[in-house]
Amino acid sequence: MTQPNPNPLVFIGTYTQTTSDGIYVCRFDGESGGLEPVSVVSGAENPSFLALHPNGNFLYAASEVQEFEGERQGALYAYAIDPLSSNIQHRGAGRLEFINSIGSGGQGPCHVRVDATGRFLLAANYHGGSVCVAPIGDDGGLEPLSCFIQHEGASGVNPARQDRAHAHSINPDAQNRWVYVPDLGQDRVVIYEFDAENGTLAPPNNPPLAAIWPPYVEAEPGAGPRHFAFHPDGRHAYAINELGSSITTFDYDGDSGAHHPRLAATQTVGTLPSGFARANTTADIHVHPSGRFVYGSNRGHDSIAIFSVDLVTGGLTALGHEPTMGATPRNFAIDPSGEFLLAANQDSDNIVSFRIDAESGSLTPTGEVADIPMPVCVRFS
Repeated sequence: MTQPNPNPLVFIGTYTQTTSDGIYVCRFDGESGGLEPVSVVSGAENPSFLALHPNGNFLYAASEVQEFEGERQGALYAYAIDPLSSNIQHRGAGRLEFINSIGSGGQGPCHVRVDATGRFLLAANYHGGSVCVAPIGDDGGLEPLSCFIQHEGASGVNPARQDRAHAHSINPDAQNRWVYVPDLGQDRVVIYEFDAENGTLAPPNNPPLAAIWPPYVEAEPGAGPRHFAFHPDGRHAYAINELGSSITTFDYDGDSGAHHPRLAATQTVGTLPSGFARANTTADIHVHPSGRFVYGSNRGHDSIAIFSVDLVTGGLTALGHEPTMGATPRNFAIDPSGEFLLAANQDSDNIVSFRIDAESGSLTPTGEVADIPMPVCVRFS
């Protein structure tokens, strides 16, 4: 069995509104939990969220902008990763080489994922309230969109944030058949069937699916679902709700029938401590590789909320909170070994490292802090 790289590359997406140059590349120290700066690639505006190709040779970024090539849309960027940079014995340049960029069809793309075959990039356009799919060429470059779907219809109860659809993430399941899109503006997790041969998504109102199963799962009014994570057991999933500062647990079965999966909400728990009354929105959610813990980020409380997982029901029990030692922890990542968590504090321009206790799930600062302007996304190679 191939052993994981103890010093993998870490790719950091940022907002370029202040002093950021673009996408930062660091080398992770698997002993200390620290980050060593390696390189940076510029050229993309607000390359916020990142996705790694399954072969490890290509990186993709959502350029979270409102206009690209004269159109009201964002952009998707493709990069080749220096092949030497992923070698355990080579602490080389870690360069990213720009391949190409294309329009995303909708404004403000905020989340991207590569499907399991490595043939397609899927993206969610937050401001545009839409989703799209772009084929990936043999050279890693992006080809014109093979699918674009605009979310239409209902809005939520929060007029300031839910005036229309706001697709906030796009999440293929382990079977690469079903795709789940939390829509913050509509208080829904929209479900699509993914055609991995043609790179298309079945529209949620497209028969015969609509006649057999609801094309979405409703969230609580005003919850604003944002990010989505599957439990490694394949039987449960979680959505973190930005506006409601909560996490919803789902029973999940991707093989429940020939025409539809099963996604049923079973529990919603808050991410804030009792008595906290200031403004807060949540951002990111991750399940620990062991499956025993779930973590979610609070922006306002500026903490990581920690939960234990009932390995039978998937239910969550609050264990506490760890301050992220910075402002506005937008996203975070758990390293492949499950020993460290890196919290990206967007408004204090730093990434703080924490050691994870394997038994309790608690977080302890390692003392390692990386200075990165407006970090948004942390992606391990």
